[in-house]
Amino acid sequence: MAASQQSAFSGVLSFEVDGGRDTAWAFINAVRLMSLTANLGDVKTTVCHPASTTHGRLTDVQKQQGNITEGLIRIAVGLEDLEDLKRDCERGFAAISA
Repeated sequence: MAASQQSAFSGVLSFEVDGGRDTAWAFINAVRLMSLTANLGDVKTTVCHPASTTHGRLTDVQKQQGNITEGLIRIAVGLEDLEDLKRDCERGFAAISA
């Protein structure tokens, strides 16, 4: 639908890191370009930890049923330069692989 309505658009990327909540937050705390928020619609790239933000009120069973793990990170890609976003993700991954 987006392709039929827009000439350019972005996406949402979710991935899971080993180590659960502590590791996910280490990644999130290390990035500098992305803003920490649960908002998906912005021109700026955002990053969040769904288990403690958007899905924080769900029970553990509900989170498990929805595959919302403690290691899950969600990035809603904005309009920044791709190379800048790659460097920011590399900063986050470096923080959790140390």
